[in-house]
Amino acid sequence: MTRVDPDEHSQRPAADSLAGDDPTGWFERLYERARDGDAVVPWARGAPNPLLLEWTRASGVDGSGRRALVVGSGLGDDAEHVASLGFDTVGFDVAPTAIALALRRFPDSAVRYVTADLLDPPAEWIAAFDFVLECINVQALPVALHARASANVGRMVAPGGTLLVISAEREEGETVDGPPWPLTRAEIDAFAGGGLRTVRVEDVRDAGDPTYRRWRAVYERPAE
Repeated sequence: MTRVDPDEHSQRPAADSLAGDDPTGWFERLYERARDGDAVVPWARGAPNPLLLEWTRASGVDGSGRRALVVGSGLGDDAEHVASLGFDTVGFDVAPTAIALALRRFPDSAVRYVTADLLDPPAEWIAAFDFVLECINVQALPVALHARASANVGRMVAPGGTLLVISAEREEGETVDGPPWPLTRAEIDAFAGGGLRTVRVEDVRDAGDPTYRRWRAVYERPAE
């Protein structure tokens, strides 16, 4: 039996959505198929992203009395980790089935899981969160939407708050047949717009795997 690359499970419905001028509709179709056992979600590891875990442990993050937002929370692993740090956490996803699956996996969760669209987020979320996590979501959108999506991510960081961005990496001028559409250095630097300042941008590589290229970037909004 020929093994199917997990990314193909997302590329097929994504191609149909893009052909219909619906850049986010494929997420729901993918999660529906995964729920029914007909596909896998390629970014679902069953555990928090390792770069998120490493950063929170090294930083000694304490979320007590603070609010957090997890962008594109999917099946919930990253949101659950953020909540475990003490944050009052909201996790959102554009796919209702992803939210339903997260609630099924974590029925006693303290996270508030909601359906929402990064391209049109609720107005009450603007400048409302002390910590915002954007982990491999902007890269799941076509390149033409990256600027709009990353600007919306940044807008949700409150004064004095922190934004952590984790993404696959793409060289300037490198073409890819996504999804995903990894971010260039210029696109990572663009998160610093809208009043955010760059704290650190890491270019993470794996000597044992030349295909592993990741950005991990931290931004802050100055306190008022």
